[in-house]
Amino acid sequence: MSFLDGFLNQRPEENDEKKSSEPTSKSGGTPITHEEKQGLQHQAAEKIREIFDPEIPVNIYELGLIYDIDVNDYADIVITMTLTSPHCPVAETMPGEVEYRVREVEGVGNVEVALVWEPPWDMSMMSEAARLEMGFM
Repeated sequence: MSFLDGFLNQRPEENDEKKSSEPTSKSGGTPITHEEKQGLQHQAAEKIREIFDPEIPVNIYELGLIYDIDVNDYADIVITMTLTSPHCPVAETMPGEVEYRVREVEGVGNVEVALVWEPPWDMSMMSEAARLEMGFM
């Protein structure tokens, strides 16, 4: 019997079966409650509100550049965002800054920033506060 035959015919031990049936995340950890997920989502949004567009005196959250902050059952966060233009001067640095700031939130697992161009950003995505700050109201 070859090594490969032995490997393919082995039976998992009872503990291994339990481990493989439990959901896990990249960060490993215990599932969090719905309230904890909401808390992390709120704290992530607050961190993002500290980041300002360098050309516009408004934070990127109120500017409407953040499309979604998704927190999974294991405190991993995926932020879906865009920029005002693909030619934005901070296109290479802004997603990294968002990731860095959200990682500062206590209890957060993995953080991923997905930069998307659909739907394209336009001024209608700005909050009322941002429009007021920029004198559009």
